[in-house]
Formats: sequence, C-alpha cells, structure tokens
Amino acid sequence: MKVAVLGLGIMGNGVARTLLRDGFDVAVWNRTAEKAAPLADAGATVAATAADAVEGADVILSIVFDADSVLAVLDEAGPTVPANAVWAQCSTIGLDGTKAVDAKAQELGVTLVEAMMLGTKTPAETGKLVMLAAGDAKAIEIVQPVLDSMGQKTVVAGPSIGDASALKLAANAWIATITAGTAQSLALAGALGLDANLFLDAISGGASDSPYAHVKGASMLSGDWPASFALDGLRKDIGLAGDAARGSGVDTTFLDAIDAVYARASAKGHGGDDIASVYAGFRD
Repeated sequence: MKVAVLGLGIMGNGVARTLLRDGFDVAVWNRTAEKAAPLADAGATVAATAADAVEGADVILSIVFDADSVLAVLDEAGPTVPANAVWAQCSTIGLDGTKAVDAKAQELGVTLVEAMMLGTKTPAETGKLVMLAAGDAKAIEIVQPVLDSMGQKTVVAGPSIGDASALKLAANAWIATITAGTAQSLALAGALGLDANLFLDAISGGASDSPYAHVKGASMLSGDWPASFALDGLRKDIGLAGDAARGSGVDTTFLDAIDAVYARASAKGHGGDDIASVYAGFRD
C-alpha cells in the first residue's frame, strides 16, 4: 500500500517513520525540502513536489499547519491524485477550514476523509496516537490499515466531513485546560513557599489524578521544554475551538481566559516551545 505524507513537521515526520517501520511504501514531501531528506535514509521516497508525492498513492495524508496550507497542497496535488485514492485530512483546521477543504476536494474530484490525530511527538513516532475519523464508511475502510499503523485505536466521529474536526477541537480544549490547570497549581504552590512537587504528590492516585499532569508537570518544573506540541500550535487550536463555540452558542469565557495565559507565555518567547511552557505564563 502506497502512502503519501504531505508535511513533515513534528507529527508528519513521526507518522512517516511509523508507516515505514510497518512496511508501507511511503512517499514524503515537505515545502522545506531539508526536512524531507533524512527520511530517504529510512526508506522513504522523497518527492520534489506534492503532486509528485501523490502519484500512484492509495492514501494521502495531509499533515500541515492550517487550512490555508491544506488548501494550497490540495490545489497543487489534487489534479494528480489517482482516481481510487483517498485523501485523509489530518491537520487541525477548525470547522470553517474543514468546510473549505471539503468543497475544494469535491471540486477536484478527490475522495476526502478526516483522520484527526490525538497525541504528540512520541505517540506519532511509536504508532500510539488516537485517530479520530469521519467521512464515508467505505473510504474510511480503505484508509483503516494506515490508521491502524498510526494509532492504538480509531474513534469514528460520524459520517460527515467535519465530525472529526469537531471532536478534535473538544479534545484539544481539554488538553489546553489540563495543561494550564497543572501549571497554575504548580505556580501557586511554589509562590506560597512550598516545594511545587508536593502538588503532584497530593493528587497522585486520587480521583483527580491524571498521568498527563505528571508528565507535563515534571517538564514544567524542570524548565526543559523541547517541543512535543508547540505552544503556538495549541494557541491556534484554542482559537479554532473558540470560533466553533461562539458559532454554536457555547460560552467562551473559560477558553478566552486560557488563551490569555498561553498568549502571555508566547509573548515571553515560548511560542515554539512545548505547551508545558505555559507555566511561564503564570510567573513574573
């Protein structure tokens, strides 16, 4: 099965390596060519253009930053997508962006499904993502072997393009909440004269415990924040969640407050660091 991976950031690179390890024939493309070159040593075919990458592909994965990027890649590669191929849209682009991409795919005659990814760098590299799929059931069935390689499970959000994006926004709002909440409690404990690790000890094993709080909390306190999920990437997703909430009548007071804290950390120079760097948004 030939898979084209379009976009080789943190997630795309990890996914491409997972697919290669599982025996797929993988073609890769990235707008910045230097990011694609190392994958040649891992067995991937490095394409000069997105259009070249999708030639002969059974499944195409778009893993780029935003809706404009997905639309640009669709414009470039759409005309050369094989008739029986399925384009799996993996980028978090919100509801309006998804509608635009769906319309463009229909215009180009490209079969589209959603394949949202829950997880960060390590799950992408180890095939342990949670995949959120939506679209025509037969098209999802074609893509399923790829989803099985990428993730530990697949949750089908619904039959309509946009269902998986809606679920991804809800899930990323939770990630933003629990990460910022952990940072706030650690910062508060430290400011009150305690060893901040005591907060993690206090919740450990209780009903309010979360493995994620311990992973991100340890990173926060170490001050070592290499990007597994870049803070500005999550800020983009918080904005998309806010747009979706406003459009559906859900109050955004909480989302707006969380966004302000991440914005503060970004303004301090942490936009490219891991989301654990939101900790800096609570400290002077």
